[in-house]
Amino acid sequence: MIYEGTAGMTEGPPTTARLRDVLNRAVRVLIVEGPPDQADSADLARIVVTGAEIADLARVLAIVDGGTGDQCRCHGWPTIMVHDSNSELIACWTLHHQSGLRGIGNCDADLRDGPALTAWLAERGLTRSRDIQAMRAAQQAEAERRRMRWIQAAPAGLSDAAADVAQERERDLDAWPHPMPDAEDRLAALTRHHYPDAIERIRLLLAWAGIPSRESTGSQMWYDTAVQRQLLAEDPDVVLAALTARPPGPAQLDGAAELFSSFEWTSAHGKHLPEPLRSVLIAHIQADGTDPMRFRMHHGYYGAEPTG
Repeated sequence: MIYEGTAGMTEGPPTTARLRDVLNRAVRVLIVEGPPDQADSADLARIVVTGAEIADLARVLAIVDGGTGDQCRCHGWPTIMVHDSNSELIACWTLHHQSGLRGIGNCDADLRDGPALTAWLAERGLTRSRDIQAMRAAQQAEAERRRMRWIQAAPAGLSDAAADVAQERERDLDAWPHPMPDAEDRLAALTRHHYPDAIERIRLLLAWAGIPSRESTGSQMWYDTAVQRQLLAEDPDVVLAALTARPPGPAQLDGAAELFSSFEWTSAHGKHLPEPLRSVLIAHIQADGTDPMRFRMHHGYYGAEPTG
């Protein structure tokens, strides 16, 4: 089993000069696509770097001198094991999130060019870092498209305030899962200003609240809950009246299914809904609901499913 770090290598701040000094003494560098405690596994892809390629590796491993002052909590991979002319292990480093290096000093260090290292490894057959980067890029792109769909679905006059709510999480990552009161309060105040009639306001909010039920993940984002909190702040009798004053559309029924299955609603008002709203919701979910909506229905959020 290989353990991260070698005697003397984790003292002092990490620098590129220190890294290159180690690699200048290297004869063989083994790179394994796994964390240190799995580096001996025959199932993991690996390459051996020798000769002139060691200098090439030193180039793409260049780091920001001084380090980050901290250490990532994950084990890190690939594992880079540096051996000298006596086949002795003189250094063991790990990459973290394809952007940092550990083991060359007393803390992690940012790579000067993480994508260059990822490409260098992929050219030599270690493609896992590149594949994960591509997957993350696709996930981030879809997350941005989802955020934009939510903003564009905002009722008239609320798009700018909705964009502020959807961006607030990015500016204060440590605050999750707590609400962002300033942006949410502005959105709620603007909603009441533009839509003073409670019935109209609730129907619009319900249609907006139904957006996550049709997303591929079937889960709520932090900005979705901002709309749900507005609905939870409304008089529950008026919420029910908004759905019975005139027939609700499919989007409003989606939003109602999200709201009435939420922990906050069922804790405060119970799981059972009055007729005929209950039957209308169940019929909607049976005919056109998603699997998560059907799961919640069958587990009693709306009471026993009607027969016949």
